Formats: sequence, C-alpha cells, structure tokens
Amino acid sequence: MHFLQIWIVPDTMGLAPAYEQKRFPEEDRRGRLFLLASRDGRDGSVTIHQDARMYGGRLHPGQRIVHDLGRGRHAWGHVARGAITLNGIPLAAGDGAAISDDGVLTIVGREAAKGPADFLLLDLA
Repeated sequence: MHFLQIWIVPDTMGLAPAYEQKRFPEEDRRGRLFLLASRDGRDGSVTIHQDARMYGGRLHPGQRIVHDLGRGRHAWGHVARGAITLNGIPLAAGDGAAISDDGVLTIVGREAAKGPADFLLLDLA
C-alpha cells in the first residue's frame, strides 16, 4: 500500500465535511489517464469543490499520453512508482513537477526496476 496525502482547498467556505471512496479497476488505468476526482464527479470520479481534475495513469516503458492542459491552467505531476518523463523532464518514484501554461503535456513511461509507472496528474485552475 502506498499513501499520498493531497490537500485541495475548496472554492466555497463552510461546506459540510464529506467523504467518498471508489475503486478503479486495473484495466481502466493501463496506458491512459483516468479521472479520479473532478468538480462534477463525471465519469465515475469522486467530487471535489474546486476547479481541478485529478487523473491517474499507469504507463509501461515507451507508452505515451498527451493531455491538453488548456490556456491559463497549471499542472502538478507526481510519480508514485516507476519512472516517466513529463514534457521531457525525467521523474522517478517520489518526484513531482509543477507546470504552468505549457498547453500540452506529454507523459512517457521510462524503464524502471519495478515495472510500470504509476502517477498522478492534477489539472488546476
């Protein structure tokens, strides 16, 4: 088990505390970004009260994902296991990178001793 604590400040004050827990099937995570959390809970994601989308992904070496970040948006990438490049920046387990106004993000799986790379990508306003 691997825990990563992430705080996202809600866009509205005084909301009642809430909790959601979901399981995302292994086949949904391979070779693509899958939506974990969003403002509207779309595509089975958990709901957050912020203009943010949290994605997860699992890439084998050489697999590539392209994500359109959008003008004026920011991203945070975090590698939980394995190794990737994020817009050409090499990242390994435990590494994170902040990116702003790049428009398009390219994520590529790299060789790592422990198999595929598992990572998070936060798309933020």
